[in-house]
Amino acid sequence: MTINDYKFAGKKAIVRVDFNVPLNENGVITDDTRIRGALPTLKHILDEGGALIIMSHMGKPKGKVNPKLSLGQIKDAVAKALGVEEVKFAPDCAKAQEAAAALKMGEVLLLENLRYYPEEEGKPVGVEKGTPEFDEAKKAMKESQKEFAKTLASYADCYVMDAFGTAHRKHASTAVIADYFDADNKMLGYLMEKEVAAVDAVLGDIKRPFVAIMGGSKVSSKIGIIQNLLGKVDKLILCGGMTYTFSKAHGGEIGQSIVELDKLDVALDVEKTAKENGVELVLGVDSVCCTGYDFGTFSVKEGAKIEVFPSDAIPAEYEGLDAGPESRENFAKAIEGAKTILWNGPAGCFECDDFTAGSKAIGDAIAKATAEGAFSLIGGGDSVACCTKFGLTDKVSYISTGGGALLEAIEGKVLPGVAAIKG
Repeated sequence: MTINDYKFAGKKAIVRVDFNVPLNENGVITDDTRIRGALPTLKHILDEGGALIIMSHMGKPKGKVNPKLSLGQIKDAVAKALGVEEVKFAPDCAKAQEAAAALKMGEVLLLENLRYYPEEEGKPVGVEKGTPEFDEAKKAMKESQKEFAKTLASYADCYVMDAFGTAHRKHASTAVIADYFDADNKMLGYLMEKEVAAVDAVLGDIKRPFVAIMGGSKVSSKIGIIQNLLGKVDKLILCGGMTYTFSKAHGGEIGQSIVELDKLDVALDVEKTAKENGVELVLGVDSVCCTGYDFGTFSVKEGAKIEVFPSDAIPAEYEGLDAGPESRENFAKAIEGAKTILWNGPAGCFECDDFTAGSKAIGDAIAKATAEGAFSLIGGGDSVACCTKFGLTDKVSYISTGGGALLEAIEGKVLPGVAAIKG
């Protein structure tokens, strides 16, 4: 069943969205991108004459009630975004039977944070892994998760999955709940359809040259996708903190820069595989380095020095925090003329204005290639934040709402949230 084919008139739809939005200390939303992303699906259901039950998680409460992570803080913002007078609120997502039953067509009910219940994620709490007790707890939790999902399903006539950011998790609300609806009463929302289509556009219908840019701090967190991409791309740019693991693998001096000493052989294997596959691997050759950076406040400490050094010859007291001018030039040149582009992860600590140049150079080059006809897919929170910061959101083809989900989809893994609907 597709969302366009379903008749929502007179029906209550429970919709899994990703409203895990950032809040400031006063509980005010600082970036409503995820709410805006869900609006086409939510408005369509209301416009068709249905009633809405919205469910989401927020943060990581780890199965416990945490007022700072309450979705009650955003209900008025959701009402405003939807253009409705009121969004009703159920303060306990597992005890919302009466509120759901009383919901009239055209009305909206927002459930409290799903992750206040450990059953949502399905992870045993307070039991050590690898013990017989854990195995028993895991088995019991699986049954509890089914009951939790069944309760959520009982509120509505149909289920819509529209939370791509959590589609890679087999949680109660993203996958298990679908078992309680037949094929004619469960479907993907518009956002999910767009996300799946965007991944297909990158991997299923590749226009060449295909250039992928992988940033971030660790090789270990990206190795699966890097290995998968080496069989698909023409050029692979590796930047960010990963730079220094590759430099160290060749005996380079990297000062205080982040490094994974247990992944030096992995870095060399990546280079070897790239060569064997005819993939042009582009690594940072120089870095903007600093003697004192505060990662907590994203700021340079008073009296600290900032200089550019070769990425394999960084003095002991310095730390590499961004791509240097020669690296930025090389990255832009590699992206030039691309027809398919994937970007995940920044080139440096872009949160601080002293170290934005690398990520901005990549973003600008992608925008230029997109204007010349390339399909560009931007994924992952930091990459999206870069596009927002540099005013590039309207200059790329598609910005994905999912970080981990996007990576796993590109890695070739089946997403439980998609499989639960499509089979």
